[in-house]
Amino acid sequence: MPLVRRKKPAETEKNSGSESESNINQHVKPEKEREEETIDKKNARVKENIRKKKRAWSCVDSCYWLIGFVCTVWWVVVLLYNAMPSSLPQYVTEKITGPMPDPPGLKLKKEGLIAKHPVVFVPGIVTGGLELWEGHQCAEGLFRKRLWGGTFGELYKRPLCWVEHISLDNETGLDPPGIRIRPVTGLVAADYFAPGYFVWAVLIANLAHIGYEEKNMYMAAYDWRISFQNTEVRDQTLSRIKSNIESMVATSGEKAIIIPHSMGVLYFLHFMKWVEEPAPMGGGGGPDWCSKHIKAVMNIGGPFLGVPKAVSGLFSAEAKDIAVARAIAPGFLDSDLFRFQTLQHVMKMSRSWDSTMSMIPKGGDTIWGDLDWSPEEGYVTSKRRQRDNDTQSERHSTTGNPGSQTKSVKYGRIISFGKDMAEAPSSEIERIDFLDAIKGNNVVNNTCHDVWTEYHDMGIEGIRAVAEHKVYTAGSTLDLLNFVAPKMMARGSAHFSYGIADNLDDPKYKHYKYWSNPLETRLPNAPNMEIYSMYGVGLPTERSYVYKLSPTAECNIPFQIDTSADGEEEDGCLNDGVYHVDGDETVPVLSAGFMCAKGWRGKTRFNPSGSRTYVREYDHSPPANLLEGRGTQSGAHVDIMGNFALIEDVIRVAAGATGEDLGGDRVYSDIFKWSEKINLQL
Repeated sequence: MPLVRRKKPAETEKNSGSESESNINQHVKPEKEREEETIDKKNARVKENIRKKKRAWSCVDSCYWLIGFVCTVWWVVVLLYNAMPSSLPQYVTEKITGPMPDPPGLKLKKEGLIAKHPVVFVPGIVTGGLELWEGHQCAEGLFRKRLWGGTFGELYKRPLCWVEHISLDNETGLDPPGIRIRPVTGLVAADYFAPGYFVWAVLIANLAHIGYEEKNMYMAAYDWRISFQNTEVRDQTLSRIKSNIESMVATSGEKAIIIPHSMGVLYFLHFMKWVEEPAPMGGGGGPDWCSKHIKAVMNIGGPFLGVPKAVSGLFSAEAKDIAVARAIAPGFLDSDLFRFQTLQHVMKMSRSWDSTMSMIPKGGDTIWGDLDWSPEEGYVTSKRRQRDNDTQSERHSTTGNPGSQTKSVKYGRIISFGKDMAEAPSSEIERIDFLDAIKGNNVVNNTCHDVWTEYHDMGIEGIRAVAEHKVYTAGSTLDLLNFVAPKMMARGSAHFSYGIADNLDDPKYKHYKYWSNPLETRLPNAPNMEIYSMYGVGLPTERSYVYKLSPTAECNIPFQIDTSADGEEEDGCLNDGVYHVDGDETVPVLSAGFMCAKGWRGKTRFNPSGSRTYVREYDHSPPANLLEGRGTQSGAHVDIMGNFALIEDVIRVAAGATGEDLGGDRVYSDIFKWSEKINLQL
């Protein structure tokens, strides 16, 4: 505060003498004061704008700093870890937890197992590396650098350029003009997704213990963004897989073991049909190619019947994790931070990847349930089951205590607008048909943002009609996606199908769009080929969603998962707007296990030659401590690749064992019970 000098008496008298002059000028002072006040207000507004901009840039700088800090810490940790003697981490862990068991490869080597069958790995979606071969000016200096996988450094440096290059053409589903991105080849294509985050590396290392090396291991890398048939049209990937398997079988004299993971399961299902069919649509291998070349297909975390997560991803660019993040930091994902509207760009990018549409739920209401019924009806999330090592081969119920939840969850309602609609009796739900709604551009969308999505073509009436339909099952979600994203679904429908075949002898099923749907195609004529479904259980897995209209529907994605919707029970199935069932956090048990548990079990119309099928479940157990990393007993969708029990099963089969030698089925969930509830003609 400025100091104010007190007036002396003499000064008071002096000032009183000037009162007359003051009175003369009093009509001028108010005008000057008004001018000064106006100037002060303008200055205050300018200062406030400067402060706001400083705060905004401070937020941007803070975010850059945070990203830089996290990356720096990550690299320092990795550097220090790699600089350690190889025995030090194990030494420290053993001092805390006691001696660690031998890794499966070393254990089985001591038992005398050696490499026998050549092994082919088929990676899934997002886990395979992609590198740049041709790009626009903004990608200068990135020739043959990874744009997907590895460090993701270019994502932080030039995000808009990265999105432009990693996206595909919305009309063709192939490369945009002037851009060529191709899969990384070799075992390094998918051994690690990022530094320190393994995918196939642990399995490869354990196979190496019993004598495997690159001459008898092959990573069937492909561009996981494009449709399965287009990998052959553009890159001849299917032909290369065929020739590599033939070469490995001819060299070793033994049939191959195929190990697909996640979406790679669907990709190889497509391959087995493609390789039989005559050219030009197929590979011309003949009807007995698989019988001659494949001993077993060991599917890991296979979404045979799709995943509900694919619906939420295509519908609103969300899954549970993104929805929760948006609830914690409202507006962050929808803001113009870095001129990069995160979710809109994610939606625009992922909707250009035709492969994502391969994982839309298949089989409609027959498989996934309707408004009043679902196979998992009665399932209740329960507390962790204690593993009993003496009864691992026995089936354990995961339905918990039936009395602990009074309301039966209607899982068949994959999307419900409001928790009340998710729970209400179907007779009380009044729905409006959205398919006849009048679409139209919103004028406001021309000024909101520069990221176009198909929602900009719907108009307010179209958006409102979708919400007023209230409830969607697996069957009606196809109509929903066709309504909100017709261009995307037009491309996808040319390459994938989602129904159940009435008559597999119908000539239409010779078209490649049916080959990755196990309900609309036959397994190959290979009676001695074994098929395994290997997947994790014991983890809450997304099954259906509670949605709401976005408060900023004119500018942003108009629908959001309602994270405020929670169940009444503390351990209930509804959390943060998502209903959960048993699975591996990504693929529900129903999708991963049904085909081997029932659809292909014995001789059926989907498996006419009677190939043997086995269900091998791995009950999730979290790591005992931080030093254990991602755990050796994990059942999570990717972490299961480091599960010791799964790796041991793979190595034994690769060394010559059969499914019967492994003990047949090993089941912890209610997959057989749920499968029996599905009324499917076999």
